[in-house]
Amino acid sequence: MSKEPTGLDADFFVSPAERDPIKATREPARALPKRFYKEAVAGPAEGGYGVFLDGRPVNTPARRPLVAPAQPLAEAIAAEWARQGETIDPATMPLTKLMNTALDGIAAQMAEVEAEVAKYVASDLICYRAGEPEGLAAAQAAAWDPLIAFARDKLGAKLALAEGVMFIEQPQEALDAIARALREYVGEGAGAPLRLAALNVMTTLTGSAIIALATALHRIDARSAWDAANVDEDWQMRAWGADDEAMARRLARFREFEAAATLSRHSTPD
Repeated sequence: MSKEPTGLDADFFVSPAERDPIKATREPARALPKRFYKEAVAGPAEGGYGVFLDGRPVNTPARRPLVAPAQPLAEAIAAEWARQGETIDPATMPLTKLMNTALDGIAAQMAEVEAEVAKYVASDLICYRAGEPEGLAAAQAAAWDPLIAFARDKLGAKLALAEGVMFIEQPQEALDAIARALREYVGEGAGAPLRLAALNVMTTLTGSAIIALATALHRIDARSAWDAANVDEDWQMRAWGADDEAMARRLARFREFEAAATLSRHSTPD
């Protein structure tokens, strides 16, 4: 049996939104490729643990070896491949997509991505509170005050709070403290791009670098973090009801957040 690396088109795991929008409108919809393997497993590989389809190692779209630093991470990625049916659907493989992004993209622009994550602190979700209704203000306080305390007590960042949506400038000392915490968490080595990719996704999905850091540092689990990020939306749904399409989109975003939390948790060597 050939042991040559296997993979799919270079842009197969790239969402339509990430492609050239003008070019995308001229292209026919892409059919999902048929599943071409029987078995997907994790196993030892150079530099860590790889994913193997019928014994052949999986590569990223840029033909880099898809190698995880820890066995549980490789097993979680292999499980995504194993769950595929007759076709391979990237929408159901958020962890694989995130690994590809980390290895093919973020690894080459670490400083830029870290700076983007740090920027969120200046207008972090948990710093902007509702004055009314009273129930919403109480729900925000219950979910976000412990995170403010985490930033103050564990990261050394005393964040300012605002009522409403008017911008409030954060103390430079707080911004510097969060930037240091980001750098310390990301660190160096083969796992650094993975940790930064996870932080980037968790931050952009929640609008909060504090929620992302709290998740990455195991101060809050993925479900609790997601609930904290969606306090306002949950309040609106209780008041006006839930929309099925909106809930489906939210579930898809949570799966991405959950994949990022998994990547964060298992991005250090065994």
